[in-house]
Amino acid sequence: MQVRKLPSVPIALLPIAVLVIMALVSITVWDIGMHIPLMSAVAVAVIVGRFLGYTWQDLEHSLVQGVSRALPAVFILFLIGTIIGTWIEGGLIPTIIYSGLTAISPAVFLPLACLVPAVVSLVLGTSLTTIATVGIAFMAIGEGMGFPPALVAGAVISGAFFGDKLSPLSDTTNLAAAMGGVKLFDHIRHMLWDTIPALAISAILYAFIGSSISGNSGTDTSQLEQLLSGLDSQFVIHPLLLLVPIAAIGLMLLRVPAILTLLMISLLGAATAFAVQGSTITDIMQSMSAGFVSETGVEFLDGLLSRGGIESMLATIALVIIATALGGILEETGAFKVLVGSMISRIKRPSSMVAGSLGAGFTVAFASGEQYVSILLPARAFVEPYQKMGLDPVNLTRAAEAVGTVGINLVPWSVPAVFAAGVFGLAPAEFIPFIFFAILVPLINLIYAYTGFTIKRTAPVEDKTFVNA
Repeated sequence: MQVRKLPSVPIALLPIAVLVIMALVSITVWDIGMHIPLMSAVAVAVIVGRFLGYTWQDLEHSLVQGVSRALPAVFILFLIGTIIGTWIEGGLIPTIIYSGLTAISPAVFLPLACLVPAVVSLVLGTSLTTIATVGIAFMAIGEGMGFPPALVAGAVISGAFFGDKLSPLSDTTNLAAAMGGVKLFDHIRHMLWDTIPALAISAILYAFIGSSISGNSGTDTSQLEQLLSGLDSQFVIHPLLLLVPIAAIGLMLLRVPAILTLLMISLLGAATAFAVQGSTITDIMQSMSAGFVSETGVEFLDGLLSRGGIESMLATIALVIIATALGGILEETGAFKVLVGSMISRIKRPSSMVAGSLGAGFTVAFASGEQYVSILLPARAFVEPYQKMGLDPVNLTRAAEAVGTVGINLVPWSVPAVFAAGVFGLAPAEFIPFIFFAILVPLINLIYAYTGFTIKRTAPVEDKTFVNA
């Protein structure tokens, strides 16, 4: 029987180093996206696994196990593709765009592009659906007002992940609380200390930048009129159509299972397209499959509205599958265990413990690109070390979400970043610098760690020992 060895820290880092180097070259030189860098990292991880004594069957099993974790997300992405198609075909997103263009002042647009998705995602408990619906509308409104698309995307993503982090309906919020063994609303209350300041500062920054842009460029009324005319020419625009998004929110509040809810939301869009827009069954099926094709005659509007469908999600799904396969291999071969364990073994102070859990979260996020893994592994590894240092587990669950839910958006090949890139038609590197919320939340947690502010203490548990994962 072949003996399996744990990797040393340099060996454990090798697949991650290959991923980062290949990603930089891919983005700056080859311009081919993240599929090849991730596949390269998988290949290196497999070679490392063989070197450590794992059989091909072991590695194949770990790869499949990793991918299996992504299957619920894959089905959700398929359904979001159909939602985008049917909500454009049904005139729902065009109606939101039309309402925004006529009601929102350019001076307040950017902070609203952050705050409105924040409210929607807080109610829905999901960032991806918020980005795919309200986000597309704000992108069109912003383009019509002359705002850079990457800046608008950053504002929308900031708001969308506010709700994903704080909503009691969010899967990541519930996962983090469960992994730390804390009550859900204790976890949420403790997160208010980093989430609210981060959103407030983000909104202020967007307001400042937005006022500078709108003040310098002014509003091109002819372009706005062209956009409104283009929407009017292709869609039936009516305020009553806004009842459909309200109904979608109602489904979420009823706690209907996510996949069933998204299916019903997609069908609501299809029914609206058939009953209000006069679309044929063929038109609707094509929008659900290949995406909606806009023919307003306004070039940039057609480019923004010609999207959606299951096919548009395939590249994103491929990245999700490859990234989770890599995470599965790194977990099976003990790479995550070694890396996180090496951090824990060097920690001597409570402040460093919180900072270390943030660092561990980013390490896993860069290696896996997946929210669940980035929350689950560090949270599971740091529970007992936190207790031994007299740190309440709510500090750990807050740090886990700071990185696993929000900070992961700063990783260009992560599932959230790749998804947003696919929806908005931008490269992750374009909008990541403008996701102020994702930058501020981990930073605020780091400041709290070293100042002790909001760090909740308990009596140290001396009879516990450190665990690695």
